[in-house]
Amino acid sequence: MILSFASSSAGGAAALTLAVVAVLAYVVAASSGSEQARLPAIALVLGWVAHGLWLALDIAGVGREPPGLRLGFGPVLALAAWLILAVHAVESRLVPLPAVRRILALFGAATMVLAWAFPGELKVLASRWAPWHWVLGVASYALFGAAVLHATMLDSAERKMRLRAGAVQGPLGMPLLRLERLTFRFVEAGFVVLTMALLLGVATARQWRLDHKTLFSLLGWAVFAALIAGRHWQGWRGQRATRWLYAGALLLLLAYVGSRFVFEVLLRRGVA
Repeated sequence: MILSFASSSAGGAAALTLAVVAVLAYVVAASSGSEQARLPAIALVLGWVAHGLWLALDIAGVGREPPGLRLGFGPVLALAAWLILAVHAVESRLVPLPAVRRILALFGAATMVLAWAFPGELKVLASRWAPWHWVLGVASYALFGAAVLHATMLDSAERKMRLRAGAVQGPLGMPLLRLERLTFRFVEAGFVVLTMALLLGVATARQWRLDHKTLFSLLGWAVFAALIAGRHWQGWRGQRATRWLYAGALLLLLAYVGSRFVFEVLLRRGVA
C-alpha cells in the first residue's frame, strides 16, 4: 500500500514536471521571431516531447496502479493537439510555417492547462478493442483539426486575393490550389480514420445506443461524406467547401469534447 502510494506520488510529480516544462516550452515557441530563429523551433520540439511523455504518464497511466485512462474533454484536446503538432512537424520540413507554429504552440499550451485542470475520471476500459476505438477517434479529431487550420488560411488567402485582385499565393507562400489540395487531403484522411473508429465502435459495443455522442458523430460523418462527394462530383471549392468542413468539425467537437465539457464542467458529473 505504501509502495503503491509512493509510486503514485512519484508519477504525479513527474507528470506535473513534464506539464510545466511543456507549457513553458510552448510559450517560448509562440514568441515572435524570424523564420530562421532556432530557439522557438527548438522550444516547440521540446514542448512536444514533454507533452507526449506527459500524455503517457497522466492520460495513458503508464505504470499507474490501478490502471486506467483519463478520458475527460481536457485530455482529449491535449492528445489531439499533440497529434496536430506531429502533423505540423512533418509539414514544416517541406514548407516553413512560423505563423502556424505560434498558433499551434499556444493551442498546445492551452490544452495542457485544460487537461490538468479538468482531467476527467479514471476509467478502466472493458474491451481490448475500446482503446483502439478511442485512439482512432482522437486521431480523426487531429486530422480534421489540421484541415480546419489550413481551411482558415485558405479562406484568408482568398479574401486577400479578391482585395488585391490577382494574388495567387497562400499565407504559407504556396499556390492556393496546392493549399486547397493539402486541406482536403487532411479531410479525406480524417474521414477514413473516423469511419474506422465508428465501425469499430459499432462492432465492439455490448449494447448499441443512439446517445448524443453517437448522434453527433454520425451527423459529422454524414457532413464529411457529403463534402467529399460534393468536391469529387460537383466541384465544390472555396468557401462553400470550407463551410461544410467547419460544420462537420463542429459536430465532431460536440460529439465528444462538447458533451464531456457539459457533463464534467457545467454539470460536474461523470459521463459514460
